[in-house]
Amino acid sequence: MPRFALKVEYHGGPFAGWQRQRDQASVQGAIEAALARLEPGAHTIAAAGRTDAGVHGLGQVAQCDLAKDWAPFRLMEALNYHLKPQPVAIVDCAEVADDWHARFSALERQYKFRLLMRRAPATHDSGLVWQVPHLLDVAAMQAGAAHLVGRHDFTTFRSSICQAASPIKTLDALEISQVAGSGGPELRFALRARSFLHNQVRSIVGTLERVGRGAWAPGDVKAALEACDRAACGPVCPPQGLYLARVVYPLDPFTAQGARCAPPPLPHR
Repeated sequence: MPRFALKVEYHGGPFAGWQRQRDQASVQGAIEAALARLEPGAHTIAAAGRTDAGVHGLGQVAQCDLAKDWAPFRLMEALNYHLKPQPVAIVDCAEVADDWHARFSALERQYKFRLLMRRAPATHDSGLVWQVPHLLDVAAMQAGAAHLVGRHDFTTFRSSICQAASPIKTLDALEISQVAGSGGPELRFALRARSFLHNQVRSIVGTLERVGRGAWAPGDVKAALEACDRAACGPVCPPQGLYLARVVYPLDPFTAQGARCAPPPLPHR
């Protein structure tokens, strides 16, 4: 029974999150339903991470086991056909070893967050950014963010319903930059870690927004972290600006086998 890695892109707006729900739409449920159209029966896929309702995927990775030895390109095309018109796409596919696992084989997850700074309502980026009606002090936010990089007890920035065994995580990078977005000035947050706690990224961004508008000093972020108390956290920001951007593996299955997922050559005339 061959195992396949799927690179998944999705708009999180219509879904109750990644994880399959009994009576609500989910990204996992959509892909499993598409798999059932290819090979009848129940399918259970595993993913590198579970994103919440409204959170988007650019480079989510999942795995599936199938009875047929599909050509990766044909499997990708067939799944995308059956996923229409839902905002989910398989953007790459590769056959992997039986012991490869989308979650447990991963070395790092990378998230990005988009924050639009303008008063007029977002139009083209509606549902894709968190919008605030004021400019933020990027330098102050960068100074506050520096306190969070490294190995810490992130209890303050952890959801009360988080199921992780420990609140201690290592945040390898937290970078904030301002860009001239098509809809106005935009802040881009880039975060890297082996794994994240539930609501950790949104708690961090919401807290740093307080620093950017002057309600907190950069040093208040350090005090909140050291409090190890959820009540010390700033507000959790909305999900629509958050993207699971990339999952890193010891050997990228899509790069290593990319040629196998290329479309077949056109016939000679």
